[in-house]
Amino acid sequence: MAIDKVREYLKQWSRDTDILEFGTSSATVEMASIAVGVEPSRIAKTLSFKTPEGAILIITAGDTKIDNGKFKSEFGIKAKMLTPDEVVEYTGHAIGGVCPFGLTQKLPVYADISMRRFETLYPACGSSNSAIELSCEELELYANCEKWIDVCKGWQEE
Repeated sequence: MAIDKVREYLKQWSRDTDILEFGTSSATVEMASIAVGVEPSRIAKTLSFKTPEGAILIITAGDTKIDNGKFKSEFGIKAKMLTPDEVVEYTGHAIGGVCPFGLTQKLPVYADISMRRFETLYPACGSSNSAIELSCEELELYANCEKWIDVCKGWQEE
């Protein structure tokens, strides 16, 4: 199971026992926010996109949407999400539990600045009923982020 891979991965920081598992699904931002007991914006969602080289992951705050213009400016390509089968192939995690930890393949991971407004966030941990509370610094470290980027909309006052 993917959650076991994530648990093993997080052992290197002694965080494997901090994974929260719920009796209910946390597969969507809304479900996760209810399961965790926080506002949806504090759920860190991991989005996967196609690139000419394969795929990239972008972690964003739960209340955001990808801004196509910002994405193209940052990466030089149109934003095209992976199919559910491709997500499993590249990450080892099924939709609803996708996270940047314990990946099947080494992928470039980016963190969107929309998350920086929070002290802690809750990314999934490889299953559709799990999460872990992490600071932005921990999330950046554990996900081995390339850099912080600005590719989202909908979270700032315009």
